[in-house]
Amino acid sequence: MKSIRINLLVLALLGFGASIAFAQAPAPAKEQAAIEKPKAPAQPIESLTAAEFSRLSRELSEEGGFFRSDNFTSNETAYLTIVDKLRELGASGGAYVGVGPEQNYTYISKIRPRIAFIMDIRRQAILQHLMYKAVFHQSKNRVDFLALLLSRPLAKEKPLTADSNVNDIVAYFSATPADAKAFTANLATIKKTIQEDFQYPLSADDLKGIDYVYGTFRDDGLQLSYRSGSNNPQGGFGGGGGNFGGGGFGFPVLKDLITATDLNGKLGNFLASNEDWEFVRNLHRKNMIVLVVGNFGGPKALAAIGEYLKKNNFTVTAYYTSNVEQYLFDNEGELFSAWANNVRKLPLTDKSLFIRSASGRFAHPARLPGHRAATLLQQMKVFLKDFDEGVYKSHFDLVTTHYIGTDKP
Repeated sequence: MKSIRINLLVLALLGFGASIAFAQAPAPAKEQAAIEKPKAPAQPIESLTAAEFSRLSRELSEEGGFFRSDNFTSNETAYLTIVDKLRELGASGGAYVGVGPEQNYTYISKIRPRIAFIMDIRRQAILQHLMYKAVFHQSKNRVDFLALLLSRPLAKEKPLTADSNVNDIVAYFSATPADAKAFTANLATIKKTIQEDFQYPLSADDLKGIDYVYGTFRDDGLQLSYRSGSNNPQGGFGGGGGNFGGGGFGFPVLKDLITATDLNGKLGNFLASNEDWEFVRNLHRKNMIVLVVGNFGGPKALAAIGEYLKKNNFTVTAYYTSNVEQYLFDNEGELFSAWANNVRKLPLTDKSLFIRSASGRFAHPARLPGHRAATLLQQMKVFLKDFDEGVYKSHFDLVTTHYIGTDKP
């Protein structure tokens, strides 16, 4: 009887063990692979449709704000001095973010990003870039581009070609007056291209803003420059207060910017070479230069750009801030803190760089002779570390702490 009980206990234990084994038995190999197979990471997008570009630009944007100047062109003569340093630090590909006018196109042409965002607080700045986008869209080469941009006709005798030297191109457009018929026809084409080809809706004020911007390019030609004040009759674009530009206050004119050279005396503007110009045009044609109205310290735009980049597996290679940060130290630094927290929302790597201009009442240690300001680099993660440690009490602290200058010639 005792042996029967033992045998029954053994069988019960074996049965219990079998049930455990059955419960823990691994799923078939195919089934297990299906369970454990990770999701493939999102592939970076290579282009956007016109509808996607228009929707994205408008969805990311926030309400525009006031700035006292018409930034028709850059006012930074030292903008090319960091080109070699960008190359040395491996700034290439990825995502580019910038602010302001055409200087962005030169940095885009050097960095070769896969996607770019130009974000500016001024609605007029975004209209100007839409104008540029339309001119790129209609142009076969750099010569066509400047003819359309400046409303200057091309000569039928001894015409310029795509391979013409940039100094010859500049000399021609400097000596050629604007043409009224060309202006009227080009303006109509630009507006139609933006609204139909780019599917970007323009309000009545937007249309008047484009009239103002394109008309200024016609009137000033290659003598166009930064204006610390605005003659725009439309409110809400750049403000008012008169024109103090025209190259008379140490500001470069468009001609100077196009023919500027780097530290090695090499031409570097995006219009100086076919290759650079074509890269920018092609990125525009792929709708991968997205135009956003936004404030650096605003509640929506920059954070939304960061979210979009993360979602699509991009990281920021470079962020050109110009000298905007000096205006963020007002209101006891609240806007600067908001800006830093927005930067924290961007997808960064150890190589992500700020490109900024240091100007003001003091001469920056990195400022080179002949320039009003110094163009500097800084690692973006270092910026956030310094911010968290309370290093930045002023704009002076920002531009003189952990900056990367140029190798002086």
